[in-house]
Amino acid sequence: MSLSNESLLVIVLVGIVAGWLAGKIVDGGGFGFIGDLIVGVIGAFIGDWLLPRLNIHLGVGVVALIINATIGAILLLLILRAVSGRSGWGGGWGRRWGRR
Repeated sequence: MSLSNESLLVIVLVGIVAGWLAGKIVDGGGFGFIGDLIVGVIGAFIGDWLLPRLNIHLGVGVVALIINATIGAILLLLILRAVSGRSGWGGGWGRRWGRR
């Protein structure tokens, strides 16, 4: 399987938008540019795997991809929040590395 430059660009853009949207919806403050990209791309894989199994089909096109990836990214962030506990992920990281 080979990816063209255009499809790689679409994956990155969808990942950025979906990660940013999921960070706003879940109210976690986001992970920054690279973190939102990673959350969005992993969320796209989760959404692409999970939604068809739930018999949910959003259609085709970039908007459908963004919605699909955002749903997956929201699920990923909720799972991360449940695993990390009530302290969340935004506030504790800075203190851990010496910022006060």
